[in-house]
This record gives sequence, structure tokens and C-alpha cells, in this order.
Amino acid sequence: MKEPRSSRRQHNVPTVSDVAARAGVSPMTVSRVINDKASVRPATRERVEAAIAALNYAPNAAARMLAGGEDVRIGVLHTNPSFFYFSEFLIGCLDQASRQTVQILIEKCETGTEIAAIEHLTRGRIDGIILPPPLCDSALVLEALHERGIPVVAISTGRAPGWALSVSIDDRRAAYDMTRHLGDLGHRRIGFITGAPNQTASAERLEGYRAALADLDLPIIDALIADGLFTYRSGLEAAERLLDLPEPPSAIFAANDDMAAAAIAVAHRRGLDVPRDLAVVGFDDSALATTIWPELTTIRQPVTDMARMAVELLVEALRLDRSTAPGEIAEPHVRIAYTLIRRESDAPPRAA
Repeated sequence: MKEPRSSRRQHNVPTVSDVAARAGVSPMTVSRVINDKASVRPATRERVEAAIAALNYAPNAAARMLAGGEDVRIGVLHTNPSFFYFSEFLIGCLDQASRQTVQILIEKCETGTEIAAIEHLTRGRIDGIILPPPLCDSALVLEALHERGIPVVAISTGRAPGWALSVSIDDRRAAYDMTRHLGDLGHRRIGFITGAPNQTASAERLEGYRAALADLDLPIIDALIADGLFTYRSGLEAAERLLDLPEPPSAIFAANDDMAAAAIAVAHRRGLDVPRDLAVVGFDDSALATTIWPELTTIRQPVTDMARMAVELLVEALRLDRSTAPGEIAEPHVRIAYTLIRRESDAPPRAA
């Protein structure tokens, strides 16, 4: 069986962590010596240079480019069904890239074309790849990139492999807080529209919803949980199912804003007042949340900031030559704070 390129590199070629261990310093200090920073004491610099010579260590290509001021090339591989989510994500990537010597290359793929998309994206020089959802949870994509020895940042995943970097929020806690918010308003039948089953964030949000119901002493009713796919159309179908129940919910919590907007559209079509007849809340705080009427109460997931952080993490990894050992980075798995944003789409139930 062919050994992955990243493993061969890790086992046979010295890395900056090997140099750091031999010199008795941190990987960051080794990086400063490599990049000729003046902040390193002469005695420390000599130890690091001696370790580099003894191990015959050479920084990887991307690290050398960074040291020389050349552009780093970062790919974004995506297949996100939400236009609003991906637009904000791309803004964050491009904004951070403009602050550093980074080029962003964008490659879209569909189900079944992932390997071909990776081959196309990596045909030229590529120094790292960012995977927004749902590809962040694709075992096929992650394995293919790992075999090629390409550093990866997975966005909004609950199960990043040990060799990859990640940026996320606490999806479970955020969904818990939103469900508790609806319960505190007086809602006792709270419907939930799930996200796509191939994304770990979907399961985390469903767990948060269930946990909040338990803490509110409310029963978990399977009929109040409708399957969604993070798409507007799936939100329409799920909302119809929930509102067709003999005893429909007084509130619907959708696992993203696209599906929440669809639920509001279904309510309007049925002549229901939002929020007096039906409260509707979402997740993400995408641009759509303030485009629809009424404006959406939602969880603000700072997608733009998460994208900026992904670019930063990759650049740091490349500077430290950490393409196969993210644990050496100060914070390889970053959690960013979320916020519950109240607008006009939620209120106590009419009966209350």
C-alpha cells in the first residue's frame, strides 16, 4: 500500500519541530531565525542554526516564499448551497488575503466530481486549501488532500481530523441558547428544521435543540422535527409539514437562515402573522436575515471572521512548516464566539 505523501514527509524529512526540540526552543523561535527576525538573541540563533545544520533541515517551499515575500496560493474548494453564506465567506477570505501576500483560488465541485476538482485546483502550485461546509466533513475530500500532503483548514466541522486545522463556533450551545430563548418567551411546541445530514454542524444544532427542550421540561416530539438540507426549497417543504400537523408549533427554529426565510414565506401564504401567530428564528445571520420581512431573529455565526481566521491559520502553518503537525500551532482548532440577534420575527405565543 502506498504511504501518503504527508506521512512520508513527516517520517523521513526533519521539520521545524525537530529543529526546535534539538535546539531547546519553540517552533516559533525557529521560524524567527529562518525568517531572519532581529528579535532572536545571538546565542539562541547560534543554537538554532547549529540544529538546522545538524539535521540538514530546509524550510518547505511555502515557508521560503513567505520569508522572501512571495505570494502564497490558497485554494477554496466549495459546493455550498447557500449563496448568502458563501458570499460572506469569500469576502472574509479575500479581505484577509489582501492584508498578506496571499492569492485565493476558487474551485467549485459537485457531488461525484470532488477528486477531479482537487486535481484541477492542485495542478499548479497550491500551498493550502480551505474547506467550507459541506466539504469540511467529506471523508473523501479530506483523505485525498491528506494523501497529497496539502495543509487544510476545515470550517464549521465538529470532527476535524488530527492533522487538519479548523475554525468553528459552538453549534450545539448556540442552538441550545436559541431554543431556550423561545422557551423563555413561553413557547411550548417548538418545531425544528434540521440541516443537511452530511454536515456535523447539523447534528450539533439538533443536539442543542434537544438538550434545551429537556432543560425546559418539554417533551421531545419527533413530529416537530422536520428534515431540511440547508436549502430554501427544503425549508419550504419542512415548514409545510410542520404547519400541517393537527397541533402545529407556535415557533419554528430553522438550522439556517435560508430555511427560516422559507418558513416565513409559508406562514405568509397561509395567512399567519409572523411573529404573533408563528415565531420563526434562524441561524447564521446571513445577509438574507435583514432582507426579508419581518427581519429575522437568528444566531450570528461570524462567517466572514471565520474565513479571515482560516487564511491566517494557513499562513501561520506555512511559516512554521507545520503542514503535517497542526498541534504545533498555538491554536490549531479555533472557536469563534456567536451572538443571538433579536429582530422582529419572534415574540411570545398569542395565547400567552
